[in-house]
Amino acid sequence: MRAALVDTGPLVALFVRGDPQHRRVKSYLKKFRGPLLTTWPVVTEVCHFLESSVAVRFLRWIEKGGAAIIEMPPGEAGALAGMMQRYSDRPMDLADASLVWLAGHTGIADILTLDQGDFQTYRTPARKPFADLLAVR
Repeated sequence: MRAALVDTGPLVALFVRGDPQHRRVKSYLKKFRGPLLTTWPVVTEVCHFLESSVAVRFLRWIEKGGAAIIEMPPGEAGALAGMMQRYSDRPMDLADASLVWLAGHTGIADILTLDQGDFQTYRTPARKPFADLLAVR
């Protein structure tokens, strides 16, 4: 099974039926068989964008295995700050920095994102480009 990182946008779209990307994301995830990996900054950002009752459903989905949350050690704050500084022209937010960090620690460059401009620019710590699995080809 091929794992993929998952960003805020697809998770919000999955839980908001009125989101313009809802059907596309839901359809893709029905076919996707690998584990989804994300970070607490992404989960926090998703909850920020969802109504509280929908955020509860999202967290229950996580609890049931919808996505695995990979912990970042506190000592990685400097690495995140460095990435955010390197990409300050975008600007890179904490959630995106955490996914770039996660790519470096897992070797996974496949990502589900709606943030195509940013993740076309970002590189993993090994300088690999990200492969946007939701990109329209």
